Amino acid sequence: MDNYLSLFTQYNIPAAFWVNIQLTFWAAIGALVIGTILALMRISPVPSFEAFGAGYVNIIRNTPLTIILLFGVLALYNQLGFRLSDDFQTNFFRLAVMGLSIYHAAFVCEAIRSGVNTVPQGQAEAARAIGLGFLQSASLVILPQAFRGAIVPLGNVLIALIKNTTVAAVGSVAVEASSVMKTALEFRGDIIIPIFLTFAIGFVIIVIPVGLLTTWLSKKLAVAR
Repeated sequence: MDNYLSLFTQYNIPAAFWVNIQLTFWAAIGALVIGTILALMRISPVPSFEAFGAGYVNIIRNTPLTIILLFGVLALYNQLGFRLSDDFQTNFFRLAVMGLSIYHAAFVCEAIRSGVNTVPQGQAEAARAIGLGFLQSASLVILPQAFRGAIVPLGNVLIALIKNTTVAAVGSVAVEASSVMKTALEFRGDIIIPIFLTFAIGFVIIVIPVGLLTTWLSKKLAVAR
């Protein structure tokens, strides 16, 4: 037991998970903003907007997240000199947030669009009948109901995002959970299984409350028909 407990003095495991939580928080905000804009494009009556939204979703959703994060480091940072901060670690953290946001925005878009499909057609027709334009109809009538109908798929996207923050290690984010676990496995081969279980349980502790909250909100905010 003492051998295992020494792992926590040698490595700051809670701080590593805190990095993943911060990645999740900022990337979730970015993905929600981009995904909502894409969802508006996908339901837009303007063909070029609809085509752009569909193209973004199909391309990004079928591109591995690892490639997107590596593009940020190898192409934007190394080749083009793109900087989001003068601090080395902060720059890579923000690049990882950007990559995670861009990737998960495609899934957020489809989740919101599935919520739009739960809104009765008559709601949009009534909005147009009283003289509301597309953006007014979407922001005042369609999207508020769509978000309520998309709570479960949005929650699933958030859970996937939490687990996908471990991929940030390939984007040179050196202090998140998966990179700390890799280092611990390399230097503490005497407790390999406990190390795996520790990090697995850590993610379970983070993910389960999100799933429970999603289920509760979906029932609490369900649209009565």
